[in-house]
Amino acid sequence: MPSLALLLGLCLVAFWLAHRFYGRLLARLFGLDAAKRTPAHEHEDGEDFVPTPRFYLLSQHFSAISAAGPIAGPILAALWFGWGPAFWWIVLGCIFIGAMHDFAALVGSVRHGACSVAQLLRENLNPRSYTVFTVYIWLALIYVIIAFTDVTARAFVEALDVVVPGSDGGQVAVAGAGVASSSMLYLALSLLMGVVVKYLRPPLWLTTLVFVPAVGLAIWIGPSIPLDLAAAGDIPSLHWAWLILAYCGVASVLPMWLLLQPRGYLGGFFLYITLGGGLLGLLWSNPEITWPTFTGFTGTNHAPLVPFLFITIACGACSGFHGLVCSGTTSKQIDREPDAHLVGYGGMLLEGVVALLALACVMTLAPGSELAGKGPDKIFGVGVGSFLHQLGVPLTFAVTFGMLAFATFVYDTLDVCTRLARYLFTEFTGWKTRTAGVVGTVISLLLPAWFVAQTVIGPGGKIVPAYMVIWPLFGSTNQLLAGLTLVGLSLWLANTGKPVLLRWLVGVPMVFMMGMTISALVLQIAGSTDTMLVVVAVVLLGLALWITAEAVIALLRRRAKSPEEEPTQSP
Repeated sequence: MPSLALLLGLCLVAFWLAHRFYGRLLARLFGLDAAKRTPAHEHEDGEDFVPTPRFYLLSQHFSAISAAGPIAGPILAALWFGWGPAFWWIVLGCIFIGAMHDFAALVGSVRHGACSVAQLLRENLNPRSYTVFTVYIWLALIYVIIAFTDVTARAFVEALDVVVPGSDGGQVAVAGAGVASSSMLYLALSLLMGVVVKYLRPPLWLTTLVFVPAVGLAIWIGPSIPLDLAAAGDIPSLHWAWLILAYCGVASVLPMWLLLQPRGYLGGFFLYITLGGGLLGLLWSNPEITWPTFTGFTGTNHAPLVPFLFITIACGACSGFHGLVCSGTTSKQIDREPDAHLVGYGGMLLEGVVALLALACVMTLAPGSELAGKGPDKIFGVGVGSFLHQLGVPLTFAVTFGMLAFATFVYDTLDVCTRLARYLFTEFTGWKTRTAGVVGTVISLLLPAWFVAQTVIGPGGKIVPAYMVIWPLFGSTNQLLAGLTLVGLSLWLANTGKPVLLRWLVGVPMVFMMGMTISALVLQIAGSTDTMLVVVAVVLLGLALWITAEAVIALLRRRAKSPEEEPTQSP
């Protein structure tokens, strides 16, 4: 069995080499120009369009894209198929597909005035495809808000009580109410930091030196002042869900500098520390790999390895949601075009490291152990906590830190999703006043506020949240976003005469992602008896086939043009 420390060390080197050489190749092929004015400067308004230093923006972007996906996906795939297939998809997928997808989506949006990925289809295909794709993206964002709100709310209520493997039988208990307190303190620190940076303008190193340790203090204090909503009613998680949605509504319309940027910066650093500490503890202790490398081409969940591996692990390898962030909040803050290399390509590589750390939490489990039957949040929290414990960090604090890291990954994405939904509303309607932003936010949150309270009878007569009915389609929905984003980018590259090599580097991943998504949808339709799931899957499949067909027709028509009719390359 290979050394876990050696495997992860080699992966880190591979990611560094990819950023240095492959990322630079993409930057040259895109023709990034530091002298060009970006949309952040062209439309600077102090609220949404704000030129931001690249390292500050990297932290914010990283915390926005790193939701539960790079944790849950690798853990579930490893539990179902073994860690080997998950490992190779994360490494190769991240370098050649995911990071390229994010980089290209960011550059494409910047070159189109910081528009959405749907707008790329409008300008390079037709308005009809733009309309359908916009509605699809908006509904996908609503679904993410519903699901992640429920996940976060339950994390604020449910307690974790488990024996930590490798800790000499160490029993640790973490109250969800304590995680909630730490999260609220974290948000308060973000608001304070935004005010300090805006009006006192301290150097970034000093701000970091003061506020990043304060996040650690919040984690330490949180469990001693638990926010328990049990007295608020029979379902405390529902009250938390509504409070979280209210927060998302306020955060969506606040200026970037007040909450999104400082929260993202602190969240990014918090995640850097989680990664750094977890990896250091793992490399130091070099635990034995005890989980099976490969369990077969049909997983323990009875799904085939191909294509379901590629829709189970999305974030961490390639995720369509990233294209929405790149073309939503991030493209409006890029200070210089070359910054897209670090933020877009480098940010995805960082998420790949998160996925590898999550995978390591499974690789060190023993088959049949108590923890192997827990959810991905518990496996990640205990796994990272046990790695930190190897460095001498107290066990309870370390596991609380890991649990809050998971909550932070999810929490930081929720307000970004709401802001993205607002952007789509104003872009689609053409109504771009402050009132439009408020209306778009309210409309985008009404459905989640109703849906989080709905339940259905699941398998075995168990009551489950209603959104879980179509949860098996979540991976396909996300990866279809990635495939269609690459379709729009490929059309843009073809219409503007970009280098043939660049078109191949985008086109081949596009074909792969569309192929995996379409085949997964076909299998899900054929294998499901749930009417609602089948209907949604058929709609998604129809959307994929329709836009793909339109794109192929557009490309064939372009090739049929005479040379003098060919479009010239855009700057």
